[in-house]
Amino acid sequence: MNRSFRIMMIGVLVCLFLASLSCAPGPNELEKTADREGHTAGFLKGVWHGLISPVTFIISIFSRNVRFYEVHNNGSWYNFGFVLGAGLFLSGGILGRRRKNRS
Repeated sequence: MNRSFRIMMIGVLVCLFLASLSCAPGPNELEKTADREGHTAGFLKGVWHGLISPVTFIISIFSRNVRFYEVHNNGSWYNFGFVLGAGLFLSGGILGRRRKNRS
């Protein structure tokens, strides 16, 4: 690759990175606060919410009583569990591809 192409690619990557930062959501004001029952969602609830996220997303489009994401959570551990659960459902676990043995 020549030098001008490398500089152009670096410029494009920097622009994409800055664009992604400007579109990132803001802070959750209800994080680490309890809901009406006095509960905050933790890691295991995050995993569960991630696993059922495709279903809750579709329901949340048509219902105001169902939310895609629990806002009353304990922070980073809930987020990690949610991403882990969604990843298990979408790519690594339930709907993931099975590799064929090449014997």
